[in-house]
Amino acid sequence: MKKTKNTIIEIIIFMCGTLSVIFVVSIFIFLLKESLGFFREYNILKFITGRNWYPDSNEPSFGIFPMVIGSFLVTFGACIIAVPIGVMAALYISEIAPKYVHDILKFLVELMATIPSVVIGLIGMCTIVPFVKNFFNIPTGLTAFSGSIMLAFMVMPTIVTISEDAIHSVPWKYREGALALGATKWQAIRRIVLKEARPGIIAAIMLGIGRLIGETMAVMMITGNSASIPKSIFSPVRTMTATIAAEMGEVVKCDIHYKALFAVGLVLFIITFIVNFIADFFLGKNK
Repeated sequence: MKKTKNTIIEIIIFMCGTLSVIFVVSIFIFLLKESLGFFREYNILKFITGRNWYPDSNEPSFGIFPMVIGSFLVTFGACIIAVPIGVMAALYISEIAPKYVHDILKFLVELMATIPSVVIGLIGMCTIVPFVKNFFNIPTGLTAFSGSIMLAFMVMPTIVTISEDAIHSVPWKYREGALALGATKWQAIRRIVLKEARPGIIAAIMLGIGRLIGETMAVMMITGNSASIPKSIFSPVRTMTATIAAEMGEVVKCDIHYKALFAVGLVLFIITFIVNFIADFFLGKNK
């Protein structure tokens, strides 16, 4: 009976894993199928390097270069804020905080991850956007910088949780050996623990970047939705995800504009896949 139960569980796990792969491949095939129809009518090089996005004009132009720049600018700004704070928070929770503080902070960090992105976007519109506009004395607070701040808040739970797990997984004997050789606690943390946990921390950062690139509602509400190349981080931008969300409900099915949005989704899918592949590589190296 026990052997039969184990066999059934193994089959269920195998089916779940297989279905996950099938779903991902199916999504890629669907995006590719819809995108190929667009690339038959529109040059792929012009699509990637074009600087104008005018789908409703007499001569439609579908250049996603400004949106790619906007996506990476917002992502880069969020990483600058979230990575140092997230890694230091994970280090404090895992190595320095007392047990009861560790449990409380771990719970609060995981609770932060459950906040819907649209709520974070609404909070950002009411607080961050006016603050950025008044503090920097710029025409509008709907900028890449505002989006970076809110996305950093969104991605921090991911970075903290995975980094804390990587730090916590470093064998305790490494710390004891360093302390026995005369190292201080900070030296043991900096030279031994962080060095051993580095692949896991890098994986946490890469997974965070993957989530940042794919975020939609918060950036659509905060970044200004301007499909032009930004002059600085204090300029309005439009991301690829915001473009799909804002325009998909208004296009005619099977129209070239409709297919162009699927082409944007394909580019986004490929970028996210590459980021997750790199993160998986570092996770495997950590193991």
